[in-house]
Amino acid sequence: MSKSSPRRFAGRSTGTVTVIEAKVHRSSARNAKMAFILTAVIVGLLSAVVAASYWHPIVSLFVGVLIGVPTGGLVWVLVRIWPVIRLLWWWSLETAMAVLLLTAWVQLANHTPTLVTLLVVALIVGVPAAIRPIRRQIIAWGWCLVVRHRLRVCFAQFIIANQSGSLPLILWARPTPVGERVWVYLRPGLSAKDLEGRLDKIAVTCHASTALIERASENNAAYLRFDIKRREVLTAHVGSPLVDVIDPAAPVSASPLTVPTALDLPDVEAPTIRIPAQGKPATKQPAASTANGSKPPASSASPEADDVSDWI
Repeated sequence: MSKSSPRRFAGRSTGTVTVIEAKVHRSSARNAKMAFILTAVIVGLLSAVVAASYWHPIVSLFVGVLIGVPTGGLVWVLVRIWPVIRLLWWWSLETAMAVLLLTAWVQLANHTPTLVTLLVVALIVGVPAAIRPIRRQIIAWGWCLVVRHRLRVCFAQFIIANQSGSLPLILWARPTPVGERVWVYLRPGLSAKDLEGRLDKIAVTCHASTALIERASENNAAYLRFDIKRREVLTAHVGSPLVDVIDPAAPVSASPLTVPTALDLPDVEAPTIRIPAQGKPATKQPAASTANGSKPPASSASPEADDVSDWI
């Protein structure tokens, strides 16, 4: 839905300000019509069936119409204004903060003198700006508000949502030690695989170093989590308490700071493994003659052959 003005200012046209895209406008109109018809018919029939238990069927039919049509109209209004509701959701935090600040200013100006009002405003603005931890927290939360809108720009500019043009729902954002973390609920037509190839463009749009994406729920693939990274905390110099443990009077060679750079193999004590020697198997004695003086039958194996049982 676009709003244009035929008037000219300083000889030039004021142009067109697009509030809702034309594709979204047409899609919401079509969805609102279908929602009105379905709701009116279903609610009307159910109401007529219930009313038929108490009144005449013709009277029950009129009762169903009187209940179904207003209910369908209410659903039509909700579906029709959904793009506007989503737009208000995108700016809900900023709107709430502006209303609270304006209300506080009006109440403070009406109940205090001008000097006291200016002093209170100076304290509210100056104290957080002077204290570094508070100032950093305010800046971090401010970046969270900015990132929500920058992600919406990403989805609107170079990420195709679906045929109806509805964008993903950006839910919440909070600061992290390296940047911001944003939770997003995708609409039909997008997946995490589609976004992984555009992470470099998302990082550029969000004025960040890198951007990561992963699923926020194992049961719902549409619920994603964006990690916007602005700084590297692992490269910072961190003081170690181990330095205080070292005795300053200790010799340099005995200092734990001496780190070996190579391994001296002769200094490694390795056990010596001895393999027992295997002797030759004993030769068999010739067998004695039998009782009748005959010699036993000759064995098929020679006397010098090894006994297989000795190998075990």
